[in-house]
Amino acid sequence: MPARTAVDVSIRPFTVDVSEEQLSDLRRRIAATRWPTKELVTDRSQGAQLATIQALARYWTTDYDWRKCEAKLNATPQFKTEIDGIDVHFIHVKSRHKNAMPLIMTHGWPGSVIELLETIGPLTDPTAHGGRAEDAFDLVLPSLPGYGFSGEPIEVGWDLGRTARAWAELMNRLGYTRYVAQGGDVGAGVTDAMGRQAPEGLIGIHTNLLVPALGGSMPTGTDEERAAAAQIATFQKSGEGYFIEMATRPETIGYALLDSPVALAAWMADHDTDAYYKIARAFVEGQPSGNLTRDHILDNITLYWLTSTGATTARSYWEAYGPDAPAARQQPLPPPTIPFAFTTFPGEIWRTPRSWVEASYPNVIYFHEVDKGGHFAAWEEPELFSSELRAAFSSLR
Repeated sequence: MPARTAVDVSIRPFTVDVSEEQLSDLRRRIAATRWPTKELVTDRSQGAQLATIQALARYWTTDYDWRKCEAKLNATPQFKTEIDGIDVHFIHVKSRHKNAMPLIMTHGWPGSVIELLETIGPLTDPTAHGGRAEDAFDLVLPSLPGYGFSGEPIEVGWDLGRTARAWAELMNRLGYTRYVAQGGDVGAGVTDAMGRQAPEGLIGIHTNLLVPALGGSMPTGTDEERAAAAQIATFQKSGEGYFIEMATRPETIGYALLDSPVALAAWMADHDTDAYYKIARAFVEGQPSGNLTRDHILDNITLYWLTSTGATTARSYWEAYGPDAPAARQQPLPPPTIPFAFTTFPGEIWRTPRSWVEASYPNVIYFHEVDKGGHFAAWEEPELFSSELRAAFSSLR
């Protein structure tokens, strides 16, 4: 019998290094865009508006500097390690404070580790951001498989559960025997799966998107519950197009996302109503919402373009939510019993009531509604988001 190949568990330093040719090609493609005519309505009901995307494209080619983002990424400790056949990219920042709590945070779509960068300081060095030394975290920020600088899956089966198992292996490989996890959007799905799998060492989870609510079985006995259900119904009726396309035909949309940077930008910007209008104000009016500045928005879009991940990120929806995906044929995971924490941000697609959280998780240790922030809460309001995580996990220290 042939000898078994040893599994490579090494952790290798990683540096972002984009060629000038790639950036020149990006600008050339933006300049060559074939534009649609202006939408026939005054809102986003027909999709991303022409004025918004043209303003974004102008800034992208005349004022935006990718090298600043590249330098910011390279100023963080970045690594890669192979897990289950995938080269996983991650940022790993250790706190200078003793007894920092290890925390793995997972981004979503259309996000990346870039949406979490501004939380590094507040979470790892809370004394410099209004917190206490005992609030500190050691931070692990992985890129989802097929996203950013992580490797692309070459076989089906990389659903939320498989990614959750990979994250548990990553934390084990980093030597963490007691840690917590957080996620929003797709990252909330991964974090929810981690809670249900309950790997050794995981002691609590926090999300800012209630994954079980996507199943449509939440109670509607109060005004607050009915309002949340109505928000979900509105999203499913008029805002879920991207979700359905990527969950059922990711390869089809991938052709446009890999060929046209402007198509990629429009597709990513048109995620939800709250986020879209914040992005539109940033480019059309020059008024950012919190940390959602023009440069930060383009950092994220440019990362997708430079890593050619338009199709592979779309496939993650097919794996997680598609009717023909392997995950759809698997037995559901058991309810999580580990401690669960949740924060409701007002600009989220739906405003989750506490009753829904308690109906979904049997061990709720923290629930809080804040007064600002939306779907990309960590990106938009990093200081507020970080303070929420300090409070959410304080009882587990």
